[in-house]
Amino acid sequence: MFHFTPELLTESGKTSYRFRCPGPGVFQCALTGLVFVTTQEAELLYNTVQWDESLLQSAGWMAGGPLFDIKCSENAAVCQLHLPHCETKDALLVDGLLSVVHITDDGMSILEPLKITDTHVILKVPHLSAFGLIWDFVRRFLNISLAIEAQVLLFLRPLDTGPRVLDVLLLPRNVLLDEHETFSSDYGPNYHPTFEVFLETITKKVTLMVQDRERREVWRRDVSLKGPTVLNPQRNVPAEDSVPAEDSDPPEDRLLLVRRQFVQRVSDPVLNQLLDQLLERSVITDGEMQSVRTGRADKARDVMDTVRRKGRAASSVLISALCEVDPVLSRGLRLM
Repeated sequence: MFHFTPELLTESGKTSYRFRCPGPGVFQCALTGLVFVTTQEAELLYNTVQWDESLLQSAGWMAGGPLFDIKCSENAAVCQLHLPHCETKDALLVDGLLSVVHITDDGMSILEPLKITDTHVILKVPHLSAFGLIWDFVRRFLNISLAIEAQVLLFLRPLDTGPRVLDVLLLPRNVLLDEHETFSSDYGPNYHPTFEVFLETITKKVTLMVQDRERREVWRRDVSLKGPTVLNPQRNVPAEDSVPAEDSDPPEDRLLLVRRQFVQRVSDPVLNQLLDQLLERSVITDGEMQSVRTGRADKARDVMDTVRRKGRAASSVLISALCEVDPVLSRGLRLM
């Protein structure tokens, strides 16, 4: 699989993505997670579009991710499309929970996936237009205890708006952060906070933890609350953006916090480049290089755990190398 960063096109405030596939192959977009399987050279142009929620609800469906409008310079050049999902392994056991909607000028049709992997829904492409993941409303309701993979976004309210409050937003993993609106906790079209943390005392740092229904810890982060004393009163500012470098967590702790996401999202070519750089910088030995297991996920675990155990200096090298080799993933993991 070839990972690419598309060209960004902006018109009237709307972002589109463009990439020219050099020939037959499997190509994954580093910004959206979309995977295109092509049979020939072709230029792809794609962007997200607004769901018609009323149309979905009348048919008993719910949106399960972004809706992508996809165009191609060559008819039938794309034979398969892989759409990223945010489901856990337990949810994937529910038969019929996920499907794909195909929207054209003639209306809406439901496509059955060819296969569902841990990260993507794979479908055969009849012809290109708008595609998006959908949930069966009844199956989702009957299995309401099922979790999804989410991103945690933190927003510190301005100091001059009243009590100090940290808004916590849980956003599905397959929602594009680059297209997420500037956050406002008052009104749309933005997402409202999942919950709020009221800070009774003035503190420089707070430890946040997210638990599941069984009270098992699924996420933890030490968050610095030091930042500018004058903030825009109209908008909230992501708390992560105000963390000074000298106050950030030790690099080995930062790696531990993103370990699971790293294992899920890093590509095999990126892992190979990281291994080369770690060997060149004497972070790992030839023996450790040879002992790394095959298979993308196992290789990712070995790279992460081997380096973390070596401490601060080695972990800093891995973070630096990842930022250089895959800046998109590094930004997604909040490592840069």
